[in-house]
Amino acid sequence: MALGNGTVKYGFRIRTRTGMVVDNLTIHGRDEADAERKLRQMYLHCQVLECRTVGGSRNADPVSFEDVVSLVTK
Repeated sequence: MALGNGTVKYGFRIRTRTGMVVDNLTIHGRDEADAERKLRQMYLHCQVLECRTVGGSRNADPVSFEDVVSLVTK
């Protein structure tokens, strides 16, 4: 899902250093490397098994305030 501030939501599946598999870790990042850097700060010495973009595409058009108001007032 692309956000207004240029970040994208990434979903990770990892193996912790103790061998436990953790699914569905979701982290925002400017790009995949930024999200993985944040992941490795929380899970030291983990092994990334899978990384995917979650939600909409990176090139999605930003939503304006007027678009949101029109949805809320319907």
